[in-house]
Amino acid sequence: MSSTTSAAGECKLVVTDTSRHLPTDAITAHPTTTAIHPPHNPYNYVPTEWICVLFVVLFSITTILHIAQATRYRFWWLFPTAVLAGFAEVIGWAGRLWSSQNATLLDPFLMQITTTIIAPTPLVAANFIILGRIIGRLGSQYSRLSPMWYMIVFCSCDLIALIVQAIGGASASMAARQYKSATTGGHIMLGGIVFQMAAITIYVACAAEFFWCFYHDRPVRKSSSQNKVSRAMAIDKNTRLMIAGLALCTVTIFIRSVYRTVELTDGWNGRIISTQVYFNVLDGGMITIAMFTLNFFHPGRLLVPLPSNSGLQTPEKPLRTNSVDTAV
Repeated sequence: MSSTTSAAGECKLVVTDTSRHLPTDAITAHPTTTAIHPPHNPYNYVPTEWICVLFVVLFSITTILHIAQATRYRFWWLFPTAVLAGFAEVIGWAGRLWSSQNATLLDPFLMQITTTIIAPTPLVAANFIILGRIIGRLGSQYSRLSPMWYMIVFCSCDLIALIVQAIGGASASMAARQYKSATTGGHIMLGGIVFQMAAITIYVACAAEFFWCFYHDRPVRKSSSQNKVSRAMAIDKNTRLMIAGLALCTVTIFIRSVYRTVELTDGWNGRIISTQVYFNVLDGGMITIAMFTLNFFHPGRLLVPLPSNSGLQTPEKPLRTNSVDTAV
């Protein structure tokens, strides 16, 4: 570590050792315009140790539950979605726990900022897949897209958002390690989050239209016919619980997306990113609720296969209802 003097006579402290500490004269930075070195430490606070431990434990529990449930119900698509999201959150909060011991270390900060930004993206994909299965169950004639195309379109958007955020995180990390400007990385990360939030908004709009058309029995395209009894059976108690769980999960993820967008826009030294409680509640808390929501409202338990159409109505069992509304 050495001291140099500029032409203006200003003394500047330069870090020359091999540690991963941030320089003590770090620049006040904006995530999309200047270097990524806030003063003193990149958080502008010291992460609270017990809170970090709590989130590591909670995300570990929900991830283990998702692994067990995915294996039990043979829902293998949950591994690259919900399970992957859980692992990423554990890594991110482990990085914050590391920072609680020394907040000036660069590696744990980059570890947590990258993983906590990317982690919810696979979880969003799980929501897209679940909604596609609900559409297939209730009737694809009420949806603008078929269940398969619904999953293809929105999961592709989610994958694009994941790749963009990963590229941005990698670019910002490389710049931070070299003490260079993180302008490009900041722009890319913010763009990935905004793109993901736009995809979620469109997904919510499509889902709202689908449920409105279903409950009012107004198909938007031709499909195989479905009688009133089959519609009534399709929207049983378990399906309604799954819809409620999916809605809660989506709302919490959307709240978190809005928060991260505002956080990055506000800057690395802004009031949002410098307030720990905002991150704990609006990021960690929201994703924890979303993860455990899918544990309790699990599609493997709630979206069991319906009986065949031939068995929906028999001469011995007359119709009990003529409207899906009375069944709901």
